[in-house]
Amino acid sequence: MSSTAVSTDLYCVMGHPVEHSRSPWIHARFAELTGQVLTYERRLVPLDGFAQALSEFAAAGGRGCNITVPFKLAAAQRASQRSQRVQLAGAANTLSFVGGAIVADNTDGLGLVADISRNAGVELAGRDVLLIGAGGAAAGALGPLLATGPRRIVVANRTLTRAQGLVQAHSAIAALQKTELLALTPQALEADLTQNGSFDIVINASASSLAGDAVPVPASVLRTGSLAYDMMYGPAAQGFLNWATAHGAQPRDGLGMLVEQAAEAFALWRGVRPPSASVLAELRALMTAA
Repeated sequence: MSSTAVSTDLYCVMGHPVEHSRSPWIHARFAELTGQVLTYERRLVPLDGFAQALSEFAAAGGRGCNITVPFKLAAAQRASQRSQRVQLAGAANTLSFVGGAIVADNTDGLGLVADISRNAGVELAGRDVLLIGAGGAAAGALGPLLATGPRRIVVANRTLTRAQGLVQAHSAIAALQKTELLALTPQALEADLTQNGSFDIVINASASSLAGDAVPVPASVLRTGSLAYDMMYGPAAQGFLNWATAHGAQPRDGLGMLVEQAAEAFALWRGVRPPSASVLAELRALMTAA
């Protein structure tokens, strides 16, 4: 008798770098807890090889992939179908391969909002929010942040035109939510504190932590007890967390965002929602022990 190999649905995370990614563990745990059968890999993609990597993954029978830095903008461009969130942000972190089409979505902002509101227990409605950065991570976050109804969001980026473009793209949503939405440089924040003031929630969506750079905004943006949130996690986020603690803010890294955005992607792919809160608790305990 001949034996037939049992194949499982294939998923992956693509990025550069990608060896640090916890996504394979997260999705394996999601699958275990929900009774799903799948394989999830890391795929290191050359900086000039994203299109080829997508083609090779699709040819291998890939069903979906998460996209991390620096390919989120390219992922949106390569997709044949784009969700409203992707159209708004111009960036995608979740791709599904369906009948020869590449369907793009962005679960980053949903994961961020879920982690802040559910896991950290911080209300976003009616609050003052500072979003640092105007790249793919910030673009994916801004729409879902606006949907929570904050009083004000300031997008601070060293290249003002990029921040202005992001604000313009979201101006209609901001008007609908009656949220004040501004674009400024970090220097403008520091130069005119009377106008710009401080914030209840400060979110670092820039590459500063990943690059090991100093926090790109002055400590005066923090209020006592402000939530200071870095989208990075692990050692990369430690400098930002130390800065927040030193200035009386409540520090939080992006591990919860990672798990929550993964849960949104998993639900898109598999049609079942995994228990993200318990998986986050497990992962944080594992990382603390390590």
